[in-house]
Amino acid sequence: MSEERKVTYENSNQTKSLLDEMDTSNKNLQNIGVELLTVHTEGTVHAKRMPGKFRTIKWVIAAMWLSFFIGPYLQWDGRQAILFNLVDRQFHFFGITVLPQDIWVLAMILLFFALLLAATTAVAGRLWCGYACFHTVWTDIFTWVEEKFEGLPNKRMKLDQEPISFSKLRKKVPKWIIWAIIGFMTGFSFVAYFDPALSLWARLFTFEWSGTEATIILALGAATVFFAGFLREQVCIGFCPYARIQGAMIDTETVVPTYDVDRGEPRGRMKRAKPGEEQPDLGDCIDCNLCVAVCPTGVDIRKGQQFGCITCGLCIDACDSVMEKIKKPKGLIRYASLAEFAGKAFVPLYKRPRVIVYSSIMTFAAVAMIWGLATMSPLDVKVLHERAPLFVQMSDRTIQNKYYVKVVNKGNARLDASIEVTGPESLFYIGPKSIQVEPGNVGTATLLVRVPKKDLTEANTPIEILVTDQNNPAVSSTYSSMFIGPKVR
Repeated sequence: MSEERKVTYENSNQTKSLLDEMDTSNKNLQNIGVELLTVHTEGTVHAKRMPGKFRTIKWVIAAMWLSFFIGPYLQWDGRQAILFNLVDRQFHFFGITVLPQDIWVLAMILLFFALLLAATTAVAGRLWCGYACFHTVWTDIFTWVEEKFEGLPNKRMKLDQEPISFSKLRKKVPKWIIWAIIGFMTGFSFVAYFDPALSLWARLFTFEWSGTEATIILALGAATVFFAGFLREQVCIGFCPYARIQGAMIDTETVVPTYDVDRGEPRGRMKRAKPGEEQPDLGDCIDCNLCVAVCPTGVDIRKGQQFGCITCGLCIDACDSVMEKIKKPKGLIRYASLAEFAGKAFVPLYKRPRVIVYSSIMTFAAVAMIWGLATMSPLDVKVLHERAPLFVQMSDRTIQNKYYVKVVNKGNARLDASIEVTGPESLFYIGPKSIQVEPGNVGTATLLVRVPKKDLTEANTPIEILVTDQNNPAVSSTYSSMFIGPKVR
């Protein structure tokens, strides 16, 4: 394990020895409530939890993730409010139903949030990683459960080093059971967005899950426990692709947790001055290592920006709490840009090329998304012209064209659609005047449109096919097509 990630002590005896050596300086800090022991076990970072502004923000965002578990049970018009029905190719979001014909709207939504991620990275680093990433949130929840069963970091480290025993299993097994429940609910909730949740629960107790459903739920549950419970920070450091590419999105103006070297160095422990002893000229950092102890990835922010930093701000909470206790100004570690420490003037966001590009694309995606949702009609009409043959001359000297009218019902109720064809005054057609289309389905009507040959002045004559909801005449769609006849000499 590299020194940049964490300070590692081989065993508790070495830790005790270290504390004995620092006994004099420790007493002063322990009197003001600062815990100096900031060690992590090999292979797993056991981060210390402490209150603070950024910890509160993390918990608020984690609470918002509860909507992930609640979402599948919300109802709208007698149906699951959020449902991605892949079998019927329907995507329901409350009162909006998106069909494959409008899939571009979903593409705009994905584009918007992808660029939002890039924009926030350019402005303030890995904010997504530190606060909103589902892995970060789930890991926080899993380690909170672990702390309730196994105690504070030092106790957990000691427990990990103990050989297998009944006492150890008595603490580990209940924790693993809670982890398994959280993992199962995570996998179940994910599948419930694609398969109605209430039906999924009913079929669970009658053992009627399909092999696909069971495999996905159990696999996701196991993956959740493995990644959030056991790998933890290793996912952020070794597996997450975003951690690899985020370096290309930041620059010297990006605001990230930064250690003020000029103010903090040279660092040193606080000591009680003996009579006649000259105090060393030290910076504000008292080398308590509390910033390392609270870091979920074991980073020492005092060594500069590092690959493992997820911009969560917990080191700022830790340092500010120490500065408050030793009567020093807060902000020794703070959100700041490298340009600020270099003494450069602040560059407004609207003058930063990265932010301008990301924001422009986000604006385009947002406008397209809003326009698409605002103009989305409950019905959609497509008309296909018969191509073989393009037209037929009837015995009564009329020219006939054949059309297939496809009506898509995007609403939640059955659609009674009337069909009307307009064009030359002498136009008439043979076919259904109306059709019924079930919600989310496509209805097809075959029309034989005829026009007397003498009334055709051109080879291609414009016609319009109007489809109207009989129950709501305000909902209609007009499709413009061509009536094809013989060339006029």
